[in-house]
Amino acid sequence: MQALCRDCLTTFEGAGRCPQCRSPRVTRHPELFDLSIAHMDCDAFYASVEKRDNPELADKPVIIGGGRRGVVSTACYVARIKGVKSAMPMFQALKLCPDAVVVRPRFDAYVTASKAIRALMDELTPVVEPLSLDEAFMDLTGTARLHGHPPAVMLARLVKRMKVEIGLSGSIGLSHNKFLAKVASDLDKPRGFSIIGKAETTEFLRPKPVRLIWGIGAVAQENLASAGIRTFDDLLRWDRRDLHDRFGGMGERLYALARGEDGRRISSHTPVKGLSNETTFHEDTNDPDILDGHLWRMSEKVSSRAKATDKAGRVVTLKLKSSKFKLITKRQSLYHPTQLADVIYRTARGLFDQVGDKGPYRLLGVGISDLASAAEADREGDLLDPDAGKRAKAEQAADKIREKFGQEAIIKGRALR
Repeated sequence: MQALCRDCLTTFEGAGRCPQCRSPRVTRHPELFDLSIAHMDCDAFYASVEKRDNPELADKPVIIGGGRRGVVSTACYVARIKGVKSAMPMFQALKLCPDAVVVRPRFDAYVTASKAIRALMDELTPVVEPLSLDEAFMDLTGTARLHGHPPAVMLARLVKRMKVEIGLSGSIGLSHNKFLAKVASDLDKPRGFSIIGKAETTEFLRPKPVRLIWGIGAVAQENLASAGIRTFDDLLRWDRRDLHDRFGGMGERLYALARGEDGRRISSHTPVKGLSNETTFHEDTNDPDILDGHLWRMSEKVSSRAKATDKAGRVVTLKLKSSKFKLITKRQSLYHPTQLADVIYRTARGLFDQVGDKGPYRLLGVGISDLASAAEADREGDLLDPDAGKRAKAEQAADKIREKFGQEAIIKGRALR
């Protein structure tokens, strides 16, 4: 069977350790050198950047987020083993992992790391489709002649270079379409390299839960379960027409994905219509401090993605879903496009105040749309908001100070909530 050593990049046939360096980190698969659609996902990205920049944190559980009354943005794997999850209230996370070190996010550092990783991916292929700061699809079809090696070898070299040159690790999923590549990248984190080949697709998927499908959340899972669909095997028992009659357009997608079929192409030129971040709470909440902490965290995330992609939004959107599943969406157009967390937060907070007390809520989201170039963003001289230019300069200066002197150099009051 075809084999690849992920440490020294030797390719060989057979079982056992690498014959060249004796490493046990060997990936084997019958289709190893025939597949070219990949998904790369960084391992605990924000926490890994913090551990890289502060070696004292290396062996400690790290939580990225606000103060004791805030929420978890993300956590390292040590903290995740204790049960810590993204969007969990900080007090709950610290009960589960009382020895955790809480670090406030440094989005400029994450953007810088993301751009360095993207540069390495661009060396492999021009067809890179980023999903966020820390993950992307890559199509390496036809690149073997250029690099002198099949895609699998180049992907192993990519994550090796990420570790050596940038100090961060990632997990690779390799398959024959986007859906399966993304599924594969989650199979063996951290530092994984997983493969789903064409020949094994159906048998691989059969016992798996339908929540593996990207976009199938808690509500969709409940709807599918009410129809007796919990696994891909359950889906395979339905014919196309019945799925369409029951679930509409989603039924067509389910029919294809149940068979491991995904015709979407990876595109580096896919137009981005908007940038957003949302979370479904573990428990419905009406706590103003928790909700405000989430608003700020999401505004920072949307801002960081806007800065990373040189985009700005003319419209800010707030999304809420009540405990009774009533969806509330409010939007506000801005005088100038923005990419600043402060502006996004202030606008979203104003929209939230307009909604009034219609909670408790199970979902909260913030986004920007009607995107423009960053060159058009946050201009001075806004007659409707004369302090906008000053706040923009203040946020940009604060970003630079945090980057130089650390995350504790400047802390916004609301970040302590």
